[in-house]
Amino acid sequence: MDIRRARTVAELTAAESLFDGPAREDWSERFLAAQGHLLLIAYVDGVPAGMVSGVEMTHPDKGTEMCLYELSVDEGYRRRGIGRALTLALADEAKARGCYGMWVGVDTDNEAALATYSAAGARDEGVFTMRGWPFTA
Repeated sequence: MDIRRARTVAELTAAESLFDGPAREDWSERFLAAQGHLLLIAYVDGVPAGMVSGVEMTHPDKGTEMCLYELSVDEGYRRRGIGRALTLALADEAKARGCYGMWVGVDTDNEAALATYSAAGARDEGVFTMRGWPFTA
């Protein structure tokens, strides 16, 4: 397995089967151009097998932390440690960037994600609720 940072729209498009939907060119360009945005792709024999994305968040009184935005491993490559390796790679990148920590929001019934994050050293920091403001286009 080889984990590399995605730097081009072509790399994102080639890995779009790992996303919830198609990688739009304009959104891909915006993501790649944004400071603090990061997407790592795990390749197995040259094939995109998994990805993790992270976004740096900075606050005046806290500094910068990394939000693990999304983790995905292709169904055919699951249970091989790819998700854990991607999570650890993102954590290493966050440390190298000077982040004071990393966090992820995960559904409490998502056993696979919870196991992956625990295997990568994440601690349970308690239950919280999430509220959203869905804006329609």
